Amino acid sequence: MVETLNIVVLGAPGVGKTAIIRRFIYNDFTEKYNPTSSRCIYRPSVVLHDSVYDLKVMDTPPLTVLPARSSQEWMDSRCRGIRNANAYILVYDICCWESFEYVKMIRQQIVENRMSSSSEAPVIVVGNKRDLQKQRFTSRRAISVLVKKTWKCGYIECSAKYNWHIVLLFKELLAGAVITGCKHNHSAIRIQGALHRNRCSLM
Repeated sequence: MVETLNIVVLGAPGVGKTAIIRRFIYNDFTEKYNPTSSRCIYRPSVVLHDSVYDLKVMDTPPLTVLPARSSQEWMDSRCRGIRNANAYILVYDICCWESFEYVKMIRQQIVENRMSSSSEAPVIVVGNKRDLQKQRFTSRRAISVLVKKTWKCGYIECSAKYNWHIVLLFKELLAGAVITGCKHNHSAIRIQGALHRNRCSLM
């Protein structure tokens, strides 16, 4: 049986959550902005270090409060599956300070929820829109130091528009999820089948 990893993508409106997911899975990008109004699930497969993983990637609309209990999670369809995620991707726009403040708020809620549930899940903070480097609100180093040393989270910058560091983002996230305890095994037959279906990315 191949391990299924649940990944939740969170961020403020317009930061490029959906664009990152679609670039990774379908290798497409559109300039048109369509706000995410409801939870959307993507189910790609990936091969990493000769092991195959089924991913359940959840694209969520912006949330102000994460569910603290299972009952709250199931009362709001936008939140279902957030509490049992194996990993979190928190996306902000490197040109928008408010979007980073949103990530700061959500990350704190994840920490508090995980402390109460005694479970761990890697969190990676993602600065999207690196193609707009000249318009960024602060230096990459300042954010990287804060996120890595103070928050103890992973950090990467990417550009969904130009497909820069998108695969690296998911590769690092998957490696972190495996290290924190997600069991994995592989099968040559399963890998060949996934590749044949053309829904599997090699990393």
